[in-house]
Amino acid sequence: MISRRDLIKSLATIPVLGAFAYGVFKTRRVVQNKQYILLNELNLDSAIPELYSDANKDQKIRIGLLGYGIRGRQLMRAAGFAHPLWIDEHINAARENPRDTRYQDFLDQEDLNIEITGICDIFDVHATEAMEAAANESKSGSAVKQDNFPKRYKTYIELIQAPDIDAVIIATPDHWHAPMAIEAAKHGKHVYCEKPMTWTVEKTYELRKVVKENNIVFQLGHQGRQTESYIKAKEAIKKGVLGKINLVEVCTNRNDPNGAWVYPIHEKASPETIDWKQFIGQAPYHEFSLERFFRWRCWWDYSTGLTGDLLTHEYDAINQIMGIGIPESVVASGGIYFYKDGRTVPDVQNTIMEFPDQDLTLLYSASLSSNRNRGKVIMGHDGNMELGQQLVIYADSASTRFKEYIENGVIDPNNPIYSYFPGQKHFDAITSPTEKYFAGRGLLYSYRDGKRVDTTHLHIREWIQSIRLNKQPSCDIDQGFEEAISAHMATKALREGKRVYWDYAKEQIVS
Repeated sequence: MISRRDLIKSLATIPVLGAFAYGVFKTRRVVQNKQYILLNELNLDSAIPELYSDANKDQKIRIGLLGYGIRGRQLMRAAGFAHPLWIDEHINAARENPRDTRYQDFLDQEDLNIEITGICDIFDVHATEAMEAAANESKSGSAVKQDNFPKRYKTYIELIQAPDIDAVIIATPDHWHAPMAIEAAKHGKHVYCEKPMTWTVEKTYELRKVVKENNIVFQLGHQGRQTESYIKAKEAIKKGVLGKINLVEVCTNRNDPNGAWVYPIHEKASPETIDWKQFIGQAPYHEFSLERFFRWRCWWDYSTGLTGDLLTHEYDAINQIMGIGIPESVVASGGIYFYKDGRTVPDVQNTIMEFPDQDLTLLYSASLSSNRNRGKVIMGHDGNMELGQQLVIYADSASTRFKEYIENGVIDPNNPIYSYFPGQKHFDAITSPTEKYFAGRGLLYSYRDGKRVDTTHLHIREWIQSIRLNKQPSCDIDQGFEEAISAHMATKALREGKRVYWDYAKEQIVS
């Protein structure tokens, strides 16, 4: 290290510039020292903790899968079971592009020591594919002959009642989530249920009741609970880095047919291969429709719309980070402004949730016909946080806490005071705008020790570990109840065009 005396001697040969340069050097050193002090004060470098150990991992858990559509396939892969044709596709992708690590990421997933012993899907083709994926314990491609296929059940009740099933994964349309979860809980089966938790307000209370009465382990499918940047965000807020927070903005922006739920219709789908009566269930009757079967998210008859499908992800992220709970009141508006395809749920929506006891407002807005990236922003008196796969914190120019740092030039409000970029050198192989949307929100991958890991795998892993340890996971029935009620308040406000309220004492939605 150059000493102060040596530095002065070296600059003395150019008297004016030397003195000026030394002054700059000295000032810079002072600023850097104060920056180190600031970073130590923020103290945001703690490691991401593992929730549970691998205790009792020798206990094999037998799983029944309900639904093998788009999300069902993803959940199966996250649990360790991929269809042989998916293996073929991604081996070839890796050969063509060595930076495409999706196949290797799948192989690197932890073996959860689970077995898929039952499948139920009301579309014959999906049921067969699910059985083929479940039998692929070796993670091989189509060249390897598979055996040891799980049993296919024609109804969810038959699957739930099977004695060789310990737990179920529910990946069906929204209107079936609660009935299946309730039936499973009544039979003592543990439940991993995709979001949203419920389709109706009434089923929300019933599901919470039976889960608690039967002491089953319930995990709601908000895999953002495993996102590294969300965990760091919670730490920063707990330590008061942002100061008093009073406004949060979250959003959904997507701009492609898949992102707007216009999914492809399978060429083998017909009244002969689909159990339409079972699909309808408790929903209003409608004649057979391939559009409704594959694109059910577009109709209130089976869906919870933008609120249940996408707002719930954003709400749960903020609830995870800040513990906001159920809002006191909600207003919402929106309409079908782009996709004039017969759908009944909006493709544009705005929702405002008020939490007056916390001096907080949560704003949500969505468009399914714009890709403008807006992300999550948490605003406080001393700083604001931009949040997605990454985490960036800026000091507010009028901050009380950072006033001295700003005045001394240590902090520039236009530049971050803290940035967290997990896995920043890693290439994320994504193939569609919708995947890009989820990846940007940390809902596809997170990182552990610099290694990319599927967040859904981590979420299922937590659920499996919780079953073995008889604990409740991070997105348990109480967290699910808060998600479901908040979402139903937003849906009610949207559809009725008026403000709705939550009566905390009576636990009722009122308007």
